[in-house]
Amino acid sequence: MRAVEFQEYGGPEVLRIVQTSTPEPGPGQVTIEAVWAGVNFADVKARAEGYRVASLPYRPGLEVSGHIRAVGEGVAGVRAGQEVAALVDGGGYAEVVLAEAARVFPLPDGLDLRTAATLPTVLPTAHALVHEVGRLRAGESVLVHGAAGGIGTAVGQLARAAGAGAVYGVASSDAKADYALKHGYDEVFRPGTFETDVRRATGGRGVDLVLDPVGGETLRRGLEALAVFGRLVSFGNAGGAEPWRAGQGELYARGRSVGGFSVLALAQSAPDALRALTERALRTVCDGAVALPVTAEFPLLDAAGAHQLIGGRTSMGKLLLRIAD
Repeated sequence: MRAVEFQEYGGPEVLRIVQTSTPEPGPGQVTIEAVWAGVNFADVKARAEGYRVASLPYRPGLEVSGHIRAVGEGVAGVRAGQEVAALVDGGGYAEVVLAEAARVFPLPDGLDLRTAATLPTVLPTAHALVHEVGRLRAGESVLVHGAAGGIGTAVGQLARAAGAGAVYGVASSDAKADYALKHGYDEVFRPGTFETDVRRATGGRGVDLVLDPVGGETLRRGLEALAVFGRLVSFGNAGGAEPWRAGQGELYARGRSVGGFSVLALAQSAPDALRALTERALRTVCDGAVALPVTAEFPLLDAAGAHQLIGGRTSMGKLLLRIAD
């Protein structure tokens, strides 16, 4: 079978197509004949700097959709030929993908394979940020960094469906701001001035919830944009800065709180919670509350092109690799 790997860290050019043996499922596992694979910024970080890479060579790809090829011992609830989406630890850029059965999700009626490939990382993350961790209540306001990305696109719609009083975004260009405004956002600010813009937009009050995938100084500034009793949820460190820590001095005076979320960490620590979260999140797509546009797709042979686009920080929405010809 064909797969994409890298044997050294570097730019998109280190991605190589290889011919390799087809995996077989062990106990508690399945193999999937992949049709689509999602492309995420985490894949770019893995290739460029070894993020979550245990050893080389490494095959990127965290989410796929396709058909069950084979089922390992002890697996129930799925069968050969069934259409599924899956969250995997890596290896998604391949014609056949090995997955833990606990992270494989049969597609509900009405959900096609192309759409399903956009969802395993993005949609559970967005749902958790708005509901389980962010605990957004009707009438509250939210500020979302990376508003034009895949998670930002889903969060804007979920926050609107949850009855948010105002949904503010942060985006780095006019094109990204225009895109976000079409997906649930009331107003979009620039990274350099967002806390000032929040104070202006809220009459000095601040927002009830900040969702931050950037980290570092952006996280600290996000705390300053919170209203009394506001919450900040960190869900990444895309900026690459040393983690910034909040303590009593930053939190006590105005009753602020800080939470965190990683769908990949949840998959390791609480797979049953991940499954329940993903099933809730998938229903929002089937109900029409969320639509996640695919803004670009690439053939498996051009995985480097997908990485070039997403690594350049100009992409919006969701990127996919087309695995099946």
